[in-house]
Amino acid sequence: MGGSRQTARKPDFPARAAPRAGSLDRLDEVIATCGACPRLVAWREEAARVKRRAFQGWEYWARPVPGFGPPDAPLMIVGLAPAAHGGNRTGRIFTGDPSGDALYAALYDLGLASQPTATHRGDGLELCGVRITVPVHCAPPDNRPTTGERDTCRPWLARELELLRPTLRAMVVLGAFAWQALPPVLAEAGWRVPRPRPVFGHGAEVLLASAGGGRPLHLVGGYHPSRRNMSTRTLTPAMLRDVLRRGAEAGGLLTRPHHGRPGV
Repeated sequence: MGGSRQTARKPDFPARAAPRAGSLDRLDEVIATCGACPRLVAWREEAARVKRRAFQGWEYWARPVPGFGPPDAPLMIVGLAPAAHGGNRTGRIFTGDPSGDALYAALYDLGLASQPTATHRGDGLELCGVRITVPVHCAPPDNRPTTGERDTCRPWLARELELLRPTLRAMVVLGAFAWQALPPVLAEAGWRVPRPRPVFGHGAEVLLASAGGGRPLHLVGGYHPSRRNMSTRTLTPAMLRDVLRRGAEAGGLLTRPHHGRPGV
């Protein structure tokens, strides 16, 4: 067991372990064992040790947080990284923090989530046709992973895309960090990324052709539903619902524009 932990702490662990994961369930299990980035390991464990006053009774997850959602989803949502006292506490991405409150409420309004709130693993939340993931699976200091940490973590995202590819039709990319992290992974997965690379913006849309002649991938950019963006109204609930709706329509989950809570 000790040898396995030491192996998981080597910088090349994601590159070696990710391709061997034969399913998304297995990939999620292996991601949670990773300790390849010393700065992120130290930060996620420090957050769990110190805790916030409101969460003193919690036993923090304090490990990498895997993706969430069904293995045959046609729509993927890509964020930034787990929050130190959100996903790093609860063990599920976008769960237990203001960003998740905004995201899951919007997904519920569109009929893509079974409930509007996400508080902890096992709270009954299910996603319909949607998988949520991140380019960096550990909580970073100041919500700012380094480019080296992003690149070390990249094999997890590459394998996730590979496993999801048979059903994947659309992707909503929340924030400039994720938008910039994706092109090398998408190209590696077999989609043609335009040159120059598409510029990020809220509502930006790009259709990526498949290099192998298969189904194209529809990208939709959107501002990240961070507390700062929501409180300054850089992003409003209506704006968030709009980009998610566009992604869901491109993914075949919604067949027409909706108002209120529709069916799928």
